[in-house]
Amino acid sequence: MEQMHINWFPGHMAKAHRTIREHLKLVDVVVELLDARIPYSSANPMINDVLEGKPRIVALNKADLAEPSWTKAWMDHFKAQGVKAIPLEATGGKGAKTLVSLLEQAGSETIAKLVAKGIRPRAVRAMILGIPNVGKSSLINCLLGTHTVRTADRPGVTRGKQWIKIGRNLELLDTPGVLWPKFEDPEVALKLAMTGAIKDEVYDLEQAIVQFLALLRPRYEERLIERYRLDLPLPEENVHLLERIGAKRGCLRSGGVVDCEKAMRLILNEFRGGKLGAFTLDYPTE
Repeated sequence: MEQMHINWFPGHMAKAHRTIREHLKLVDVVVELLDARIPYSSANPMINDVLEGKPRIVALNKADLAEPSWTKAWMDHFKAQGVKAIPLEATGGKGAKTLVSLLEQAGSETIAKLVAKGIRPRAVRAMILGIPNVGKSSLINCLLGTHTVRTADRPGVTRGKQWIKIGRNLELLDTPGVLWPKFEDPEVALKLAMTGAIKDEVYDLEQAIVQFLALLRPRYEERLIERYRLDLPLPEENVHLLERIGAKRGCLRSGGVVDCEKAMRLILNEFRGGKLGAFTLDYPTE
């Protein structure tokens, strides 16, 4: 089957890049928020171009949806590169206090330099950067202990920028999620689509789900068999595997015909919601 290709760079994302460049000089440290299931695929290479030497902390969000052993491997990978990284579960708050502490430490040198110049000390200023739907607003809600920042399980909700006070010593500048304009690797595009970083309306769902099943089978075939109570042997063609899953879960139209659309939505929603278990789809390399 032809690989899925997506080229999506709407106007508001081009504006977001300009906003990031304009406001980077206002902050002391940057949080790069990645999806723990796809740390490589959710990293925006264009962000690295604009950091300009700012201290960076990598936060692997949605760690509860990723395999713990692989999250640890990613932590070791970043440590070997000299990058501070922590796992996060923004919806439950795990790791949030550690992140605040790391940000305050990372920005303390800048504050000390200001004091040395006779400037009144201020809170550390941080910018949170990440692709759409990686959980920025959920993280800020967690840090605030409220739900004052708009959040939703779809890309494109956070549109503008806002400074958010966290305690006495930290201010966060939230920014819209930013994707890069062209996906050179179709597999990266697929992973972004499946995890919700790309709007479902801009890609072929059937093509994506069939390719997603092909991606899962080498490592997670037993998980699929158990979840959907599939009979062996499994069909070799993934489009037929989709049909079998649909039949097993009662995704049927009149006459007993499998409703593939319903089956595709079922698989997608169960993966995103963690009902298929913990998955890691990117693996660190030296």
